[in-house]
Amino acid sequence: MEFIIVSGSSGAGKSRAIDALEDIGFYCVDNMPPKLIPKFAELCRTSQSDMSQVAVVVDARGGESLHDMAGALELLQQQAVAYKILYLECDAAVLARRYKETRRKHPLSDRAGGSLSRAIEEERALLGNIRERTDYLIDTTHLSAAQLRERIVALFLGDARMGMPVQCMSFGFKYGYPAEADMVMDVRCFKNPFYVEELHHKTGLDAPVRDYVMTSDGAAEFAERLCDMVDFLIPRYAEEGKSQLVIAIGCTGGKHRSVTFAQHLAGHLQEAGQRVIINHRDIQKP
Repeated sequence: MEFIIVSGSSGAGKSRAIDALEDIGFYCVDNMPPKLIPKFAELCRTSQSDMSQVAVVVDARGGESLHDMAGALELLQQQAVAYKILYLECDAAVLARRYKETRRKHPLSDRAGGSLSRAIEEERALLGNIRERTDYLIDTTHLSAAQLRERIVALFLGDARMGMPVQCMSFGFKYGYPAEADMVMDVRCFKNPFYVEELHHKTGLDAPVRDYVMTSDGAAEFAERLCDMVDFLIPRYAEEGKSQLVIAIGCTGGKHRSVTFAQHLAGHLQEAGQRVIINHRDIQKP
């Protein structure tokens, strides 16, 4: 049984994540008290119905019952339930803007005396222990609803027999650091197609941009060394029990150089039979 516990900040996209999981066949339950999780998992495992893929949401709406989470996870381990935790987070300022746009009330608003910023801060503290045990971390600060859905589907619809998924992410430093990254590579030292008129409006998915970037002094050697390093590290991360490896490659705007190198690395890994997720976070941004 594939058992996913979904948690994270209110407003970070848990509802959309659950919708995506349902679309690919998961049986989903929202706002489950932690104490009930082991019993529910056992019921799913012994059910006559097909309950091979299950997801439950645990978040700040549970209030003080979240203190039962550690005990619930220990019971799952005793029951040999191979659970994974998917955690969604988002920049506090973006969360505040989302709440103002939707005019919804934060679940910890009363506890925080009506202060939205304080409610967000208290929620992070309340969920801290869950975040520390996270297997899959997604920062939705810069993601559209469609991009979040793509990430969820790529993570949980892939062939698990291919092992730990490696996410090759491109991003722009001007839009913020990717909080979920395990490794970050800065490729701003290579020639920037942004300043070439005929390449400015293209991206690293276009051959002329790729060719231009890869003719930079040292670019081909860097790409080769990056692939060698990742090949060396993947089995070691897997041995440690890591659920996914996120390699983020950044340039200034996230459209040219970072995309070129992320595509190169992804192609190398795919040729080696590795399960790969490609995510160009900022490629559509102006």
